[in-house]
Amino acid sequence: MKINIVYWSGTGNTEAMANLIREGAEGAGADVSVINVANADASALDADVLALGCPSMGAEVLEESEFEPYIVSIEGQVSGKKVALFGSYGWGDGEWMRDFTERMKNAGATLAAESLIVNEAPAGESAEQCKAFGAAIAK
Repeated sequence: MKINIVYWSGTGNTEAMANLIREGAEGAGADVSVINVANADASALDADVLALGCPSMGAEVLEESEFEPYIVSIEGQVSGKKVALFGSYGWGDGEWMRDFTERMKNAGATLAAESLIVNEAPAGESAEQCKAFGAAIAK
């Protein structure tokens, strides 16, 4: 199984999540690529699962200069694709992820797992949740 993880990270928390998710998915036998959104294009869709990670920004929105434009560029191509969504936050209640999840469903994507959010940096139990998320999307 091929999994591409595309992420944006400002403080390193979402990048740490991406790497833990990769660890869990590889442990479950998947072939995984972790791609910073600055280096991503539509070819990232050429996978069994596309995992997309972005922290909560501003008033609980996706990062607007790189990640949001990338999502706009692929949104019309995710119909029928398996996607998995994840990200970190420091405030709020996860509204940005609920909105992102609904947006991908409305675009026709199938969620490979329940979206994962972690408060601040993944450590301890939340790091294990990231690995379990990776293993789950590798099935």
